[in-house]
Order: sequence, then C-alpha cells, then structure tokens
Amino acid sequence: MKKSELKEYIKNEIIEILSEATPEDIKAQQDLNVELEKTKELMADLNEDEDSEPSDAELKKADSVSKLASKLQQTSKEMKSVVKKWKEAEGEEKEKLTKRLKELTKIKKELEGLL
Repeated sequence: MKKSELKEYIKNEIIEILSEATPEDIKAQQDLNVELEKTKELMADLNEDEDSEPSDAELKKADSVSKLASKLQQTSKEMKSVVKKWKEAEGEEKEKLTKRLKELTKIKKELEGLL
C-alpha cells in the first residue's frame, strides 16, 4: 500500500467513525469537557490552599472541633444517666425524662452534624 493510499484510508476511517457520533454523544462529550475544566480549576485551587499556612481562624476551628467532640461526649453521658432514671421512673416524672431525652437527642444530632 502506498503512502497516499494509506493516508486516504485513514482519512476515510476517521470520517466514518466521527460520522457515527450522534448529536447526543457530541453534547455529552461537550458537557464532560466543561466538567473536566471545572475539576481542573478546583484541583489547582485546592493545591494552592494546601501549600499555604493555616490561618488563625483555621487553627481556632481545630479547637472548636475538640470542643464539639467533648460536648458530644458529655451529652451522650447525660443521655445514659437520664435513660437509667427513665427506666425506674413512673408517671409524670417519666414524661419529663422523655422530653429531656428528646432534647438531648436533638442536641446530639446537631453536634454530630457539626463534626
């Protein structure tokens, strides 16, 4: 096969393959390319952020995470003690303890969400 014949064959193959693509395929590829560009930009920003030193606010956030964790631990501990009292309680006292457990559960979920 001559070089010119090979070029013509390759050209025809490429045209045939590209003509098989549907408009949906082309649109999907364009959307993918846009998303890849966004990802590339976000990764570049992320790499820049990792290289820089943490700010004072970021360092204080780390402290707040430990505070939240200890608060969560205290809440769980209180819930256990309230459950023990609830098991032994009757009547009106049991209703009060149930309300308190609901409050503590809400607090616990909020703390877990923040962590």
